[in-house]
Amino acid sequence: MNTTEAVEFSYVQEPAALDGLIQCIGKAQRVALDTEADSLHNYFEKVCLVQLSLDGEHYLLDPLARLELGEFLQALGEKPLILHGGDYDLRMLRVSTGFRPRREVFDTMIAAQLLGFEAIGLAALIERFFEVTIGKEGQKSDWSRRPLSQKQLHYAVNDTRYLEALAERLAAELSARGRLDWHVESCQAMVESTGRDRARDPEEAWRIKGSGRMSRRQLAYLREIWRWRDEHARRSNRPAFHIVGNQLIFELIEWADSHDGAPLEEGPKLPRNIRAELLTSLQQARARVAGMTEAQWPERKRGERAENLSAADLEKLTRLRGNCAAIAKELQIAASTLAPKSALDAIIRRRPGTLDEIIACSGLLRWQAELVQGAVEKSLF
Repeated sequence: MNTTEAVEFSYVQEPAALDGLIQCIGKAQRVALDTEADSLHNYFEKVCLVQLSLDGEHYLLDPLARLELGEFLQALGEKPLILHGGDYDLRMLRVSTGFRPRREVFDTMIAAQLLGFEAIGLAALIERFFEVTIGKEGQKSDWSRRPLSQKQLHYAVNDTRYLEALAERLAAELSARGRLDWHVESCQAMVESTGRDRARDPEEAWRIKGSGRMSRRQLAYLREIWRWRDEHARRSNRPAFHIVGNQLIFELIEWADSHDGAPLEEGPKLPRNIRAELLTSLQQARARVAGMTEAQWPERKRGERAENLSAADLEKLTRLRGNCAAIAKELQIAASTLAPKSALDAIIRRRPGTLDEIIACSGLLRWQAELVQGAVEKSLF
């Protein structure tokens, strides 16, 4: 296995360099694209670097350099794109710059999933196809800080330098297995989803993973402590986990729920940054819960879980999952790639009778619905 060697690239920070990049994009058949953002270091995340590879040349565009990007975004939107796990990149580009692709997108991660690869990360795929190991040392960089180091820049180039060759190899395998249409539909769905805002309900955002097992009083603690953390994270433009992590929140809740009136200093050890106003406002959040009546506690959320199904429907769901798992095994793909559990649960609840009804009620793509339609009919009827 070889370690990747440094490659030449153009670092675009000036208007003249940007004009040259725009001209090169105009001549290119397609463009490999990636981004680096600062979500690990800032509450209000943004795109901090745009990586592009086209016609054997590599470019790093600095969107924080106060360049006028309108013509660049227009040119880029007119080209077929290659991305790896492009959902996040396209969402971030839309939020940060308003960019939307207008041509087809080839996502190499989706291709790897449809081919049944267990390791679908970019580094793993580059090793698999090109026997090259790329470093991961830049993953946690603060990409919003300037200047960027040469180490960061060389790391960033590797995110696109292999994408075009990788896409060609994956497309050939998809074609050989009759799955190119699956990939086209899956990529189209991904692109469409990145054009929609993910609504964040302030009354539900605090219900983090693991809260479903909490009592109503514990949920009241969670809501107040989560809001305390979110307010301070927003105010200081720091990621929420930099204030306090979810695990410590759960420990605080469990302790507070069983130690009414005990000083906060006697509870779980807090990080050193929780002092002064942060500590005072945390104490106030705890006091608000203590002053609540039971009627003011949040209700436990009762979603459409499988355990809420009747015994007969549970049996049907088990049978449907088994039949779909068998189909996925035969196709040599993950069962979740063929049909997520939530989709199968929706099918059992709504009992679709046609292919279009399966798609409408479950959110499955057409290629997925066509593959599971027989299993649905066997399970429901």
